[in-house]
Amino acid sequence: MKLIQWNIQWCCGLDGKVDPRRIVEAARSFADFDVLCLQEVAINYPALAGSAGEDQVAALSSLLPEYEPVFAIAVDVPGEHGVRRRFGNMILSRYPVLQVFRHSLPWPAEDNVPSMPRAALEAVLDTPLGLVRVTTTHLAYYSEAQRDGQVGRLRGLHAEACGHARAKISAQYKDGPFQPFARPMPSILTGDFNLPKGPQDPMYERIQAPVAIDVPRYVDSWALLNPNTPHPPTFCVHEHAYGGAPYCCDFVFVSEDLAPRLKCVAIDVDTKASDHQPVIVTFA
Repeated sequence: MKLIQWNIQWCCGLDGKVDPRRIVEAARSFADFDVLCLQEVAINYPALAGSAGEDQVAALSSLLPEYEPVFAIAVDVPGEHGVRRRFGNMILSRYPVLQVFRHSLPWPAEDNVPSMPRAALEAVLDTPLGLVRVTTTHLAYYSEAQRDGQVGRLRGLHAEACGHARAKISAQYKDGPFQPFARPMPSILTGDFNLPKGPQDPMYERIQAPVAIDVPRYVDSWALLNPNTPHPPTFCVHEHAYGGAPYCCDFVFVSEDLAPRLKCVAIDVDTKASDHQPVIVTFA
C-alpha cells in the first residue's frame, strides 16, 4: 500500500496558479498511490490567491475516477448565489471505504489571534494490510493552545476507536444505521500539524506518547525507518512568506501494531505545486 500525505494549498502552486490537474499529475509522479490524504481543499473560495472559486473536491474527484473521495468540511460559511464556501480535508482511496467519520477539533477562543475551525477526517479502508483507519487533519497555525487541544482530541479519538475495536459487536441489526461495522485498531494519522519547531516541538512527542495500556501508540514513520537522519523539511522549502528557515510540519504517524509493515518513507523536496512538500509512505 502506498499513501501520500500533502497539504496542497488550495491547489495553488508557487507560481500563483491554481490547478487541480497539476496536483494530481504531481501526485502520480511521486508514486502509484493507493491513498491520497490532502489538506486545504477549497470550494467556492475566490478570495484565496489564484482561485476563481472552483469546486476543488469535484475537480480532484473527476481527475481520479478510480478512487473513492471523501471530504470533511472544517470551514463552512455563506457564499454568493447560494453556494456555500467550504474548506477542509480530503481522502481519495483506491480501496473500499467502509466507514467515514468527520470530527470537529477543539477551537478555544483567543483574543486577536487569527484562527479557523479545524477538522479530522477518518476513513476505515479495506486494504491489503487488513482494515486500517486513515485519519488526516490540519492543526492550528497561529495558536499553540488550539494545537494542544486538537492533539488531545486526536489522542482521544484513537483511544475511542481502539475501544470499539475491542468491543463485542451486537448482532441485533443487520442493516440500517445501527448496522455494525468494524472500527479497527491499526491506524495511520497524517496531516499538516503546523508544529513550528518540527520534531523538536512538544506536541510531536505528545502525539506519540502512550494513551493507555491497551491502545497502540502512534509512532512517526520517518523516525522509525530513519532513526539517525533528520526529517527533510516540508514547509518553507522554496518560499518563505510564512516563515524563515525550512522545517518539517507534515507527518505520517502509524500505530505500533502497523509499524512492522512500514517499508519506505520519502519526502519530495523538489515539487513547487504547493507551498508544502508531500510525504510518501509505502507499506508491505
